[in-house]
Amino acid sequence: MDWDDVRMFLAVARAGQLLEASRRLSVNHATLSRRMTNLEAALGTRLLVRRTNGCELTPEGNVFFAAAERMETEMVRAQAATGRIDTTIGGTVRIGAPDGFGVSFLAPRLGRLTERHPQLKLQLVPVPRSFSLSQREADIAITIERPEHGRLISSKLTDYTLGLYAARSYLEARGAPHDVEALKAHLRIGYVEDLIFSPSLNFTGEVLRDWDARFEISSAIGQTEAVRSGAGVGILHDYIARQHVELERVLPQVAIRRSYWTTYHESSRDLARLRVVVDFLNELVEGERQIFL
Repeated sequence: MDWDDVRMFLAVARAGQLLEASRRLSVNHATLSRRMTNLEAALGTRLLVRRTNGCELTPEGNVFFAAAERMETEMVRAQAATGRIDTTIGGTVRIGAPDGFGVSFLAPRLGRLTERHPQLKLQLVPVPRSFSLSQREADIAITIERPEHGRLISSKLTDYTLGLYAARSYLEARGAPHDVEALKAHLRIGYVEDLIFSPSLNFTGEVLRDWDARFEISSAIGQTEAVRSGAGVGILHDYIARQHVELERVLPQVAIRRSYWTTYHESSRDLARLRVVVDFLNELVEGERQIFL
């Protein structure tokens, strides 16, 4: 079996069209069609149902697709070991992330990875919720706790800190609290309690037993915007709050520490595209680790 035929098959399967795959591979459409026919003949089975509007995998094609992706992963590893990386990384990887990390950190930076791998499609889902990896709601999840159950692989991405912030306009109007007890006299912003999807997000109890927020928002980005508007004092991610000059840290002795974890399903560990994305996430965070602490 010719590896080039397998590589071309992966491109066709991911593109869903011979024409689009031939464009991505920079090969003639007729040549690509002939190579797919040769591959099917070599395997003795039909891999593709070819239609005028595209291609879809047969059941045998789906089985071979999974095997071909494992072959691709091994090829990437072999090339890395010899100092060469020229295998095309393609396909779709969906990343689920907390909205603060997803919007403020990942969204402005993930484009660098698509520049490196033009055939790689990234889907970023930055929302305040948990993701089911077993049900394929995401390929990679950035979690704020290390999962304890399921066939999951997790590694710590980074620690990060949170603190108390208020807008200068708020502090000019109401003054700054001098201690934690003085927070009771201030307007406070927090999470909608019954929508907190992880105990780790219950920051307020570590600061004040009865936070009793007058304004509750179910996302970290939403809370940041509310604090920026002068609506009250909130517990914000330091790496996000520092981006806004109108915010001031209050009671700097109050600091909360949490962690981000990279998590994916064990069955996906050998997918080349997933490994490329996981390695890139580690690269991004390692390059800017100082902003999180």
